[in-house]
Amino acid sequence: MTLSAVRYGLWSKSPAQSDVVYSRVVYSRVNYLPPGRVSCRMSTDLGTAEGMDSRELVHFVTQQTRFALINNILQHPEQLPSMYELEELNPSVSDATVYKHIQKLIDAGIVKEFALDDDQRRQGYPWKFYGLTEEGREFLDDHNLLAAEETLQQIYDTISDKPEKMVKYENAPRPDGV
Repeated sequence: MTLSAVRYGLWSKSPAQSDVVYSRVVYSRVNYLPPGRVSCRMSTDLGTAEGMDSRELVHFVTQQTRFALINNILQHPEQLPSMYELEELNPSVSDATVYKHIQKLIDAGIVKEFALDDDQRRQGYPWKFYGLTEEGREFLDDHNLLAAEETLQQIYDTISDKPEKMVKYENAPRPDGV
C-alpha cells in the first residue's frame, strides 16, 4: 500500500475491509449528529472543551481534520507521531491547519504534547510528539470511536512508500513512560 492511498482514504486492497472501516467511522459520527443535521462537518469555532456536553465534544473531535489527526495518532506504531509525520499524512491540509487542530485537541484535553527531556534530544530528530490523553482515550472508547484502531495500525504497517525523513522520524526516540 502506498502513502498516497492512506492519505486519500484508500485504506485497503480489500473493498470489504475498507467498507467496514468507513462504515464504522461514519456510523459513529452520524449517530451523534443533532436532529435535522445532515453533514458530518462541524464548526471549527469550538476552541475548548469547557462548557461542552458529551454530544458537542463528539461533534468537536469528529470534525474531519481533527478526526483524521486522531486516526493518525492511533495508527502510528508508538501512537506518538511528530508534527512532521502528522503533516505528511495530511497533504491536502496546510501545515498551519494541522497545527491549529492539534492545538484545539490539546485544549479540549483529548491530545497531549509529549516532549523528550533535554538529555534525550538528538540533533536532526523530533523532540515533540502528540498522543491521546487517558481521558481522551476513555472518551473516544466510550463513544465507540476507537473501533477501527487495530485496522488503522495494520493499514499503516502496509505503507510502502514513506519518505526517508518520515521513516527516520518514525524511528526517533520517544519520551519514556508514555
